[in-house]
Amino acid sequence: MLTFFLVSGGSLWLFAEFILSLLEKMQTQEILRLLRLPELGDLGQFFRSLSATTLVSVGALAAILAYWFTHRPKALQPPCNLLMQSEEVEDSGGARRSVIGDGPQLLTHYYDDARTMYQVFRRGLSISGNGPCLGFRKPKQPYQWLSYQEVADRAEFLGSGLLQHNCKPSTDQFIGVFAQNRPEWIIAELACYTYSMVVVPLYDTLGSGAIRYIIRTADISTVVVDKPQKAVLLLEHVERKETPGLKLIIIMEPFEEALKDRGQECGVVIKSMQAVEECGQQNHQAPVPPKPSDLSIVCFTSGTTGSPKGAMLTHGNVVADFSGFLKVTEKVIFPRQDDVLISFLPLAHMFERVIQSVVYCHGGRVGFFQGDIRLLPDDMKALHPTIFPVVPRLLNRMYDKIFSQADTPLKRWLLEFAAKRKQAEVRSGIIRNDSIWDELFFNKIQASLGGCVRMIVTGAAPASPTVLGFLRAALGCQVYEGYGQTECTAGCTFTTPGDWTSGHVGAPLPCNHIKLIDVEELNYWTCKGEGEICVRGPNVFKGYLKDPSRTKEALDSDGWLHTGDIGKWLPAGTLKIIDRKKHIFKLAQGEYVAPEKIENIYIRSEPVAQIYVHGDSLKAFLVGVVVPDPEVMPSWAQKRGIEGSYEELCANKELKKAILEDMVRLGKQSGLHSFEQVKAIHIHSDMFSVQNGLLTPTLKAKRPELREYFKKQIEELYSISM
Repeated sequence: MLTFFLVSGGSLWLFAEFILSLLEKMQTQEILRLLRLPELGDLGQFFRSLSATTLVSVGALAAILAYWFTHRPKALQPPCNLLMQSEEVEDSGGARRSVIGDGPQLLTHYYDDARTMYQVFRRGLSISGNGPCLGFRKPKQPYQWLSYQEVADRAEFLGSGLLQHNCKPSTDQFIGVFAQNRPEWIIAELACYTYSMVVVPLYDTLGSGAIRYIIRTADISTVVVDKPQKAVLLLEHVERKETPGLKLIIIMEPFEEALKDRGQECGVVIKSMQAVEECGQQNHQAPVPPKPSDLSIVCFTSGTTGSPKGAMLTHGNVVADFSGFLKVTEKVIFPRQDDVLISFLPLAHMFERVIQSVVYCHGGRVGFFQGDIRLLPDDMKALHPTIFPVVPRLLNRMYDKIFSQADTPLKRWLLEFAAKRKQAEVRSGIIRNDSIWDELFFNKIQASLGGCVRMIVTGAAPASPTVLGFLRAALGCQVYEGYGQTECTAGCTFTTPGDWTSGHVGAPLPCNHIKLIDVEELNYWTCKGEGEICVRGPNVFKGYLKDPSRTKEALDSDGWLHTGDIGKWLPAGTLKIIDRKKHIFKLAQGEYVAPEKIENIYIRSEPVAQIYVHGDSLKAFLVGVVVPDPEVMPSWAQKRGIEGSYEELCANKELKKAILEDMVRLGKQSGLHSFEQVKAIHIHSDMFSVQNGLLTPTLKAKRPELREYFKKQIEELYSISM
């Protein structure tokens, strides 16, 4: 019977009940005698005097204690003292460095044989034993895989084909890639790296004008696209004589012959990717690998104002950045050859590309989603990824969906109770997915992500501490948060393994130093541990392409990148993002206001999904535009006696008043001054999105566009509130 109960950890509860039932049968006198154990010499006589039931109980209790001590979950061992995750660098003006590393020198690379992106892939090819590399699938079909050797061969053929079409094996040769995430994107990228050419990603959400600007600024003569429609878009620019330098368009998917004729009429050659690869195979050229100091990519950031800025990143920049990640996690959750990453975040951005580089470097696999974000859950179930890069917006939606399914007070209470029990484990350093709470509540959530995720990495925007804390418990895997921007290749801080607290973005990576500088107009002072975040190290970019004035704004003469974000050092040496410098404005009474700080407070209001805070130097107060959460607001309104559809609720004046009161309450709790509180709000029923031009591709608010879009409503808010 004892063997039966000890088969699995999940049966431990049954075994405990068995022990209790035996103890209930014991006589009171026997229990008292157990509590007053006799001298050692009397032990034999003592145990002979006990009843059989009591002896079985004692033996069972000893067995369960032995089982518990041998099988109890182990806490993760942090790689450093979590109370001191960074330290001040001597004679640096207050700069701090990671305490993880082999010395004071900043990390430039992790492997001697992987100092460029070309070498990174060759290393993966070598250690994978020509294993699977890039995966794709058709609807309701299993994933199909290209091997590492297939990818390497196709990259060489494509690169050789580009050389046959007047491209040069040089860092002066910029190749545009205008495609959604798919294997051919990586093949095109690797083709460029194999022959020292530079990748310039393009993406739909930049808009037609921005794409035209990039092609002209970067002197791009060749663009690789996925669909014929994108080739048509590029041809229209040529036909209008806006991009006269564009001479070759390579299309991944089949296209009609008429497209070739249209291209010929305006001097552009249209070819299939397959044809260029076949040409390269017949005219194969030996690789011309780049150096670490060579340019690898020009990543144009859409930004929230003005024309796009082309951040120039070298091979050494990218390698240094992901090497910092490897160093921090090396003793805890090191990448393996059997790791699988799900790719759906845009490859045009550095966050996704850096995480993928880590996988390739270790011979792992990358599976691409079908291209429709609505099918991502189905793709994950088919792929069973182990690494899941996400943005906070997706985590928020996961969190909201989980709680929306707890549609009764009892279900919600049980879910919150289970989460608290697991969160207590997480705080003690235990991350697992096999507890009784997982079996009862969280296994289905984990299965919805494929059931194998062991690491989630989130970045690109601030993550809610509440959401992060819950998902660390519910998903039973390690969840890391990073902070950075394109100009420092992706990340400059990262969660230290074992520190599962929320509300900060971790400590500096071992590849860079971070310092704070005074921001007088916002009253942030380094003497108080607050100020604008500045970054210096081998992961910091070389400047903006052909834009010396904006380069000078971002990079000072000592090589420090000025991020425009306001940070605060916490006692443990971690960094907290508390404000944004770039979008400050002055109200009529002369007070400076940072709207993003206020928005980050108001967004914690339960019914609020999105918010835009607006101010005017001619006005003395702030107003706002609120988009309610369609999944949360109906139940929130119902508790206040307000019924109706989502559209009806958005038009309800009583509900608008209740939402404003809740926001002001949160503002007071967070210490906002009265001039920082909004005095009136407009309720908008449609989400701000990339598609409607109100968010950047990294989901940041486009403030000028929001101001123009809601111009009429803002004027009404000011006129009503005067």
